[in-house]
Amino acid sequence: MGGELDDLENANLSWVGFVLLLLTALLMAVANLLIKNGIVRAGGFSPSLLALFQLFRQPALVVGVLLTGISALLWFRILAGQKLSTCYPLFVSLTYLFITLGAFYFLHEKVSIQKLVGLVVIIIGITVVARG
Repeated sequence: MGGELDDLENANLSWVGFVLLLLTALLMAVANLLIKNGIVRAGGFSPSLLALFQLFRQPALVVGVLLTGISALLWFRILAGQKLSTCYPLFVSLTYLFITLGAFYFLHEKVSIQKLVGLVVIIIGITVVARG
């Protein structure tokens, strides 16, 4: 068992791993956008059973929760074959990028120059981490 772990720890991120990571981040971003949409359509959220019931009557929220589950399953697959120290920063960075772009386009949220500069830095970081 130790030999398999050593082989895994010495491996770079594979193309299949990167594609799965990209898909997982995209699904998680879509899930978050749908969950946000469902919460807004339900009139917000307060910690009560009635509010929870209202939320789960929103199709966007239900699909968002399902996509979160699918993303988790894909994440488990990624972790089974790739280095956590490489995959997790890529996953978080890609998810942040996709959510920011989706929030701008679909939710009409404003994106400041400072945030745009940060996104460029993240893209550079994604490239460096994926190659290393």
